[in-house]
Amino acid sequence: MSNTVRPEVGASRPPDPDQSPRIGYWHLWSDERGVSHQTRCELDRFKLKGIGNAAPQWNNSQPTTGATVVFTVQPVRWVGEWHENPAPQWILPISGRWWVESMDGTRIEMGPGDLSLGEDQGCVGDRAHRKGHRSGTIGNEPAILMTIQLHAEPIRQPGHFR
Repeated sequence: MSNTVRPEVGASRPPDPDQSPRIGYWHLWSDERGVSHQTRCELDRFKLKGIGNAAPQWNNSQPTTGATVVFTVQPVRWVGEWHENPAPQWILPISGRWWVESMDGTRIEMGPGDLSLGEDQGCVGDRAHRKGHRSGTIGNEPAILMTIQLHAEPIRQPGHFR
């Protein structure tokens, strides 16, 4: 079965410029005490603009000084014990499911279509030997993730990417 969507001829309408979209994401961040948290945030600074000869589409350009793209395959029953993200990074599940637990005890489960920003650098280990976050796969298939590691310093404020 194909995932291709074929619009009906003549069914296309230009987007309403007053109906800017919002895309939700989970932001894993660390506070001034070095404790990690997860906050639900939104990308909400979209501009309606065409690219080349393409019809106008909603774009939300994120400033950065560069990035490294890394694809990961986490095996079935994989668990990454307490660790920090190697850099501020966007994480996009391609297939499978995974979970992330922050130091404050919040556990989020994600799959394809979900989006996470891992920015928990600078955490301070606690008495329970937690530092950063734990993560792992869910179910009977590997979790395939694409990460976009930003070449930028972390910011200790949830939702600063908008």
